[in-house]
Amino acid sequence: MKRRPRPPLGGESVVADINITPMVDVLLCLLILQMVIQPGLQKGLDVQLPLSEQVAAAAGAPAPDQIVLRVGAGPTYDLNGEAVPAADVERRLREVFRDRPRKVLFVDAAEDVPYEDVIGAVDAARGAGLAVVGLVPRADRRPP
Repeated sequence: MKRRPRPPLGGESVVADINITPMVDVLLCLLILQMVIQPGLQKGLDVQLPLSEQVAAAAGAPAPDQIVLRVGAGPTYDLNGEAVPAADVERRLREVFRDRPRKVLFVDAAEDVPYEDVIGAVDAARGAGLAVVGLVPRADRRPP
């Protein structure tokens, strides 16, 4: 970087040059840190969708004995047609899946159910020891 010549003797003034190199170094370090840390912050749920009857029949697979937990407004819980109180969902899931080798549950929620009620059902299933929890899509989004 060049030094500017000093002004004549009578009028000394301060010359302020911006040194941009340290600022760029700091910004590059912050960018690299962000790129390294960001992938570790992503969280999500692994989901499995049930096969439709047509797809299962075409594949030649037998109709699986699917357990479906329906979440309604309120929240109300319905496990394969049996009403379950909200406080007993995890205990009831433990009972149902105790002797089953296939520990797969599908959660079907109504349109007007808040997201936290659906996640509460998924948490109850995880607390009951279920390895796979699938979310049932809306009827208009299911494959034909």
